[in-house]
Amino acid sequence: MHLGDLARIALTDEEITRMQSELNVIADSINSVQEAVTDDVQPTANPVPLEAYLRPDVPAKPLDRSEVLASAPATEDGMFVAPQILGEE
Repeated sequence: MHLGDLARIALTDEEITRMQSELNVIADSINSVQEAVTDDVQPTANPVPLEAYLRPDVPAKPLDRSEVLASAPATEDGMFVAPQILGEE
């Protein structure tokens, strides 16, 4: 089988015969789908119409830095202090 040779797959004669019939069924299925009349069918990625429901983008007052840093275990120069997780470079 040419496809098996290209893929460098060693197939027995029995496997070649079985795969030929399986590939013929697949090719026939593809041909029948391609014969479907689709001139009036809109392309779609999903048969169920989906909408993204997003909350309104309303600006809000940001948190005050001093309030946020007040709950941190350690701060320095107005920033959080965290343990080093990567080795020194």
